[in-house]
Amino acid sequence: MKYIPTIGIECHVQLKTKTKLFSEVDNDARGKEPNSCVSPVCYALPGMLPRLNGEAIRLAILAGRAMNCEINPVSRFDRKHYFYPDSPKGFQITQFYQPIIGPGYVELPSGVKIRIEHAHLEGDAGKLTHFDTYSLVDLNRVDTPLIEIVSMPDIHSSKDAHDYCKELWRLMCHAGVTYGDLYNGNMRFDINVSIAPEGAKELGTRAEVKNLNSFKAVERAVEYEIKRQSKLLDAGEKVVQETRGWDDGAGKTTGQRSKEEAKDYRYMPEPDLPPINLSSEFIEEEASKLPLMPSDYRKKFKKIIREDIIEILLDYPELMRKIEELSQSGKESQLTAISNLFVSVLLAEEKSVEYLNDLPSAKDLIELSEMNEKKELSSTATKEVFLRLFDPQMKGRGAKNIAKELGLIQENDLGALEEIVDIVLAKPETKKAQDDFRAGEEKVIGFLVGQVMKESKGKANPSAVQDILRKKLA
Repeated sequence: MKYIPTIGIECHVQLKTKTKLFSEVDNDARGKEPNSCVSPVCYALPGMLPRLNGEAIRLAILAGRAMNCEINPVSRFDRKHYFYPDSPKGFQITQFYQPIIGPGYVELPSGVKIRIEHAHLEGDAGKLTHFDTYSLVDLNRVDTPLIEIVSMPDIHSSKDAHDYCKELWRLMCHAGVTYGDLYNGNMRFDINVSIAPEGAKELGTRAEVKNLNSFKAVERAVEYEIKRQSKLLDAGEKVVQETRGWDDGAGKTTGQRSKEEAKDYRYMPEPDLPPINLSSEFIEEEASKLPLMPSDYRKKFKKIIREDIIEILLDYPELMRKIEELSQSGKESQLTAISNLFVSVLLAEEKSVEYLNDLPSAKDLIELSEMNEKKELSSTATKEVFLRLFDPQMKGRGAKNIAKELGLIQENDLGALEEIVDIVLAKPETKKAQDDFRAGEEKVIGFLVGQVMKESKGKANPSAVQDILRKKLA
């Protein structure tokens, strides 16, 4: 029997505010000691009241607009009660009844649109690390501001699930609302997967797989669940509604707890935080700060930069912003050349992540591409000068000056090149190669070009040299 999968995805996005959602304590705990980024509010000490971080509201507006969502002028916080060691309060402050972000959609590179039901603002819980006989609690993550993005069940393949998560990650990174560090959990995905026979009017029983932190894991987990649930139904068994975990090494999901009965979280309005009232003017003012999004870059550069190159560059907002800057003064051919250098040379470097924080100026990059266009630099020399532009000791010297210092500028004076060619052709050791070429052996031209390059100390333009050799040997 053929089954149709239906997938809904919840994504938790940590916002990159300087301080936490409800207290004035460091929000970036990456690489820091456990329980070092905490306050009495995080510990839920008696009498400690939450104080709302206004920057989280601004970032939520940007996130919402990046997903083509409505921003609700009135939203409020609620208490979600549950008892767990990583939540000292005994409840989570979230938005259940009136979230700040309303309906919208995310458009995938393929053109498929995935609807967003809503996204709400909340404080994160802490982190538990489990050992054989005990567990340790790290409260650094408590009250880190999150938006939880809830999609509609519009996804019907593992590929679209992968592409949706990746596009969502790109949108959040380009909007500048998160660090986007998947390894450190800045974005986490929960997937709900169900299957139903083709033509069925109702969806099947869903299983939820929680805390996936890579696009590949999302894709593999969806594929595994579709196969697992299909086997159950084919055998006449039922799919149990449950929460499952993902074992990346084994490539499979495992049951954790049943969800057949909805858990009563006893939601109630948060008494210590008033409703959030946003004027339309404030919403539009903040939304106007949204920079160019991936779809904007695709439309603007689709006829200039190859699609596969654009899709790689879109993973690096800093590079796309630099390409946009270059487009203000550079030619289309230069945008193409610099884009190729970013992908094939820069991103291949071990220090590429460090380099992204301090990219060369648009002026230096345009000067480099102009030198390449004029054949003043070979392709190899162009790559070398390009990398030197990232060297702190070479900062501000300019591409041309760096090329001169390194002795990489090619000789393009045809008169001077002809003199060098004549010197090489007059040497006895090149006589046989000349005769072989005249006899029809094309490949020996490479040997002769190499001899000219050697005579010119590598400064001759190889293509110009080959033209001169062919004319003289004709």
